[in-house]
Amino acid sequence: MTRSRVLQGVLAVVAVLLVAGIAGFLWYAQPQPLLPEANAALASTPTVTFTEEGGNLIYTPVGTSPTTGLVLYPGGKVPSAAYAPQARAIAELGYLVVVVSVPFNLAVFGIDSAGPVIADHPEIDHWAVGGHSLGGSMAAQFIDSHPGEVEGLVLWASYSAADLSADGLTVLSAYGTLDNGVPSYTSPANLAKLGPDVTMDVIDGGNHEQMGWYTGQPNDPPATIPRVDQQTQVVAATVRLLDRLAGS
Repeated sequence: MTRSRVLQGVLAVVAVLLVAGIAGFLWYAQPQPLLPEANAALASTPTVTFTEEGGNLIYTPVGTSPTTGLVLYPGGKVPSAAYAPQARAIAELGYLVVVVSVPFNLAVFGIDSAGPVIADHPEIDHWAVGGHSLGGSMAAQFIDSHPGEVEGLVLWASYSAADLSADGLTVLSAYGTLDNGVPSYTSPANLAKLGPDVTMDVIDGGNHEQMGWYTGQPNDPPATIPRVDQQTQVVAATVRLLDRLAGS
């Protein structure tokens, strides 16, 4: 067999493996299905204006000029719209809320997504970033690589792999008691990374999926409270953090 034929054979194998790898990734990255409430919240109301820019979902309160804002990162393989209802509910209470769009619905490919949002809104004096699950962890990574840009971190069923203990953050960690990830959210080592100003909001009977408005979360124990009840508690806890930032 000539060298050129060997090379052609190697290239053919590489091409097959590459195609298979891409196909496997695209299969893995298929988004979780949205619930009707998610799409219904992609609209303005008399109290909140909804806009979409570059895939980002932006909720602005009507009749006021917010000076405090929140950037939310979606959970892994979860479309941004899954967090539209709670984003709109938070905006109704006077805060700018932006749910960012990330490539393949995986925030690990969009860690710096909060940067352009912050740059586009110079009227905001106080920023928090956060998100659900993988989104919360990647929001923490954003803070780690952009020290001093934000004052608050919001973790919905999530934790930080980065050590942010010296950043002076106001932190919320909200999670359901039935979430399989509770040991990670509550481990002393991970809590130590958040610094001294951490509020834990424990939702009795809540699970992982009910932090958003989607279905199909793998290996998630069934919640024993309605999704709307879990959402109400999450929104209230998040607003309390934003209230603190607004008053600082």
